[in-house]
Amino acid sequence: MRVDLGIWDKLSRVVIFLLFVAGLLGIVWSYLPLIGQNQRIRKSIESLEVQIRKEDETAKRTKAAIDALCRDPRAVERLVRESWGFAKPGETVIKFEDRKTSLTAR
Repeated sequence: MRVDLGIWDKLSRVVIFLLFVAGLLGIVWSYLPLIGQNQRIRKSIESLEVQIRKEDETAKRTKAAIDALCRDPRAVERLVRESWGFAKPGETVIKFEDRKTSLTAR
């Protein structure tokens, strides 16, 4: 048996619905800063992962260069020739200057 309270029944249902919506909005509003912080942290993690991959590649190249210098005498010879301009007896070394450096030296 249901008693018709008229407008008060409908108004109380609307108020309950509005209170529920207000509660949901309050929860969403309280979590917005955490969501923004989470997005910033994710972007930071992604950029750090990219940097880690670049550093790993650099480390691999450096390790390969070190291994070549430890095991291959031709690599050591090439490094000494390029870096210090050494030559074998009887060889003539010809060095070419960059066009930019030769123009600025004048």
